[in-house]
Amino acid sequence: MKQIIVGNWKMNGLSADADALVDGLAAQLAALSPRADVVVCPPFTQLARLAPKLKQAGIKLGAQDCHKDKSGAHTGDISAPMLVDLGVEYVILGHSERRAEHHELDETVREKTVAAMAAGLTPIVCVGENDDQRSAGDSQATVGWQIEGSLPQGFRGIVAYEPIWAIGTGQAASQQDIADMAAFIRAELVRQFGDAGKTMQILYGGSVNERNVTDILPVEHVDGALVGNASLKADAFVPLVRAARAS
Repeated sequence: MKQIIVGNWKMNGLSADADALVDGLAAQLAALSPRADVVVCPPFTQLARLAPKLKQAGIKLGAQDCHKDKSGAHTGDISAPMLVDLGVEYVILGHSERRAEHHELDETVREKTVAAMAAGLTPIVCVGENDDQRSAGDSQATVGWQIEGSLPQGFRGIVAYEPIWAIGTGQAASQQDIADMAAFIRAELVRQFGDAGKTMQILYGGSVNERNVTDILPVEHVDGALVGNASLKADAFVPLVRAARAS
């Protein structure tokens, strides 16, 4: 199974900048013949515009959220079928910024995950502990509760571990921290989903960059990376793809 490198643009990307970034990615990846699957998750405003460019470049299209309902009176929201209609294949759910800024609970994330799977999307469900939880020695307990609460029965998707205390700091978790948590997440997935949990992909996210990616991707049970800031420049993102391995 190939590793997967996912770029989360967050709330960044006006049209001219988005076009330039995708053009740069397409040019560099064409020369690379990447051993990883590459997914780009632009803001909603750029999905339809960038879908043809990304498809031509062999880059898969992802979104940053979806609603739990197929349609209805939900002003400002986007449903999973709407994303599929635009050519989206993946959707990030339960990111720490959504959990914090929009007060999303595990139950909310689980409902969105059910909707995403029903529409044919691959959900990328984020889990991770904050600095207080880590300092209290509750990292694994926190992530375990999030996995149990956020992943529905019959889950078919990806789990992304993002230690909140590392996001945006430029300092990723240590290789040992990542290895310990990835092994714990794998055990939890197997406990909840049996044999299916053995092959679910686990990503690491949290200040992934060119300097630390070669320490992160070889870690056992790490099947790729969810990348924030470094995904906003082709010259910063492509080296992460280059570092990926086909396993």
